Amino acid sequence: MSGVQIHSWPCEWPQIEPADLPRLAGHDPAWITALAEGLGHQVYVVTDSDGDQIVGVMPLLFVRGPIFGKFLVSLPYLNTGGVWARDQTVAGNLIDAACDLADQLGVKYLECRHEIPVEHPKFNFQRTDKVHMRLPLPDCDDALSKSFRSKLRSQVKKSASYDCQVEFGQSELLNDFYTVFAHNMRDLGTPVFSKKLFSSILNQFDGDAEICVVQHQKQPIAAGLIIHRSGVSEVPSASSLREFNRMGANMLMYRHLLSRAIERGSHTFDFGRSSESSGTYKFKAQWGAQPHPANWQYYVRDGDPNDMRPDAGGKQKLVELWQRLPVWFTKIIGPSIVRGIP
Repeated sequence: MSGVQIHSWPCEWPQIEPADLPRLAGHDPAWITALAEGLGHQVYVVTDSDGDQIVGVMPLLFVRGPIFGKFLVSLPYLNTGGVWARDQTVAGNLIDAACDLADQLGVKYLECRHEIPVEHPKFNFQRTDKVHMRLPLPDCDDALSKSFRSKLRSQVKKSASYDCQVEFGQSELLNDFYTVFAHNMRDLGTPVFSKKLFSSILNQFDGDAEICVVQHQKQPIAAGLIIHRSGVSEVPSASSLREFNRMGANMLMYRHLLSRAIERGSHTFDFGRSSESSGTYKFKAQWGAQPHPANWQYYVRDGDPNDMRPDAGGKQKLVELWQRLPVWFTKIIGPSIVRGIP
């Protein structure tokens, strides 16, 4: 049957070629299943068809929790999502259906994590304050090293002078990764995702997802998750312990992550999103990463999406309170809180 349909996950995942609104990293069935399992949310998939051919798809997660309310997001945790469509007309059809679903579910807003904006009359808010930081990769690691400025090469060399070991693996390194990640999230004042989310990612990507851990005297001091897919190596989560900043553990880890991406044949390294001129922006830019637009578009039904920002209103006091909690306690209560944040 032609036209727009809404499916519950799991369902058949289409391939749409050609597409004016291209496939993004979030438009991968491995991500959809990993997020559904790891966060425990209901997944809807909106499709539009022309005869027997699927010409547009949009994954949606129904995010809800007791503290912040209900949201429809494409996609949480990730930097991308929204529509993957043959053209703007098809994209409009998908968004029409998503807005209707948002009305039926009574959510505060629909959030589409686009890169190319879509014109639609129901979009009444957008965020363009962050950019994707991406680095084109050469064919060999030596060429990458030669592209670095002398200051960066010196920093990398210094980080390698400490007695640290760097290891890549999968589920056998999950505990080490999560130890560093949870500690860093506590220090930032942010609730931590569950270990189950990262376990689901490793399982669903089946070898295309790896964990990198930097150890010093058998203690994990930096760790990152890297995904290799369709010629792009992406780091959705990475952390280091502040007390080891002087050793450049984060610098050492990213140098090995970049080498690993080239080893896996990737043409692009995606550092993730950052606010322009922020500390993380400058860290990524020093490697040669360039900014690419991020255009998050919203159909707001209730409230203001800015209220969900960590620096909004009185949230700073909550951040400071969270930073004083013991890490073991944040591991217990954090996942149930953060899964309800879009």
